[in-house]
Amino acid sequence: MNWLLVVTGAMVGAPLRYLTDRVVQSRHDSVFPWGTFAVNVTGCLVLGLLTGAAASGAAGSHLQLLLGTGLCGALTTYSTFSFETLRLAETGAGFYAAVNVIGSVAAGSGAAFAGVAVAQAVWA
Repeated sequence: MNWLLVVTGAMVGAPLRYLTDRVVQSRHDSVFPWGTFAVNVTGCLVLGLLTGAAASGAAGSHLQLLLGTGLCGALTTYSTFSFETLRLAETGAGFYAAVNVIGSVAAGSGAAFAGVAVAQAVWA
């Protein structure tokens, strides 16, 4: 049963990542990987909300498997983040590569903490 929850979440997360990346990137005329940035920060926010809900007793293990492992596991992408950062550095866009690393870590951490805070405010 657990694997079915993970697979179901991933079946939504993977296409959502692809579609979000394409839509976001098509709206920016920049070498910066805005699509990957957007899905990773969104995933951090969802994981923060889920973590806060679980800590408050509002989210059980099944929801954690469905949304945390399945959806967010397929939605977020560390490998694409790494590849795009290396590609930026290799093509002479070192500034954008550094901004991608620093911005992704800062925005992702901020989104996760914000998600936990919102969840705790709602379910505390």
